[in-house]
Amino acid sequence: MFAGKTLWQIFASGGATMYVLLFCSLLSLAVIIDRLWTYWSMMKVNRAAFMRRIQGMIERKDRDGAVEICRETKAPFARVALAGLVLRSRDEKLIASTLERSVTTQASRLERLTSIVGTIGNTAVYIGLFGTVLGIIRAFRDISAMGTGGMAVVIGGVAEALITTATGLAVAVPSVIAYNYFVRRIDGFVNDMELCASEMTDLLTR
Repeated sequence: MFAGKTLWQIFASGGATMYVLLFCSLLSLAVIIDRLWTYWSMMKVNRAAFMRRIQGMIERKDRDGAVEICRETKAPFARVALAGLVLRSRDEKLIASTLERSVTTQASRLERLTSIVGTIGNTAVYIGLFGTVLGIIRAFRDISAMGTGGMAVVIGGVAEALITTATGLAVAVPSVIAYNYFVRRIDGFVNDMELCASEMTDLLTR
């Protein structure tokens, strides 16, 4: 059915919907690479080891050293710890509320762009189905205009129309998998930040 056709000809047979899916695919891939790179760099830092270093600095009353460690550490919980160090010797309630706001802020930064991947994962299949419906309508319209056509012509038109559904699935599946991974990874980061906030509150209010 597609024998003798190039990849581009097969792609073009799907109609304008294929270009929408191509854009979605490229956008999703760009976000996935960006988020994976960002999360990977953050995952290299161990929270427990980081907090031991901060605790040692605080016990030695080396606030500047603790601040420098936080600024050099590329992890969201380090930003939370830094927010607490800035308010050292302040009221415990103020420190706790500031750390809580810092956790929320950092969580929002971690979630940046991930909704794009989730949206593409949820809608790419429907875009593909929409393209298929348009393709089938076009196939029957062409048959009607020619006034002739048998089963082979109908099957050929439907097969070309189904390309968009297959493409939609190919775009949606990786996007859904990536989005679910991002959600789990963000949950892990948030858990680390909340533990860090709790530990910093204890250290700064002794």
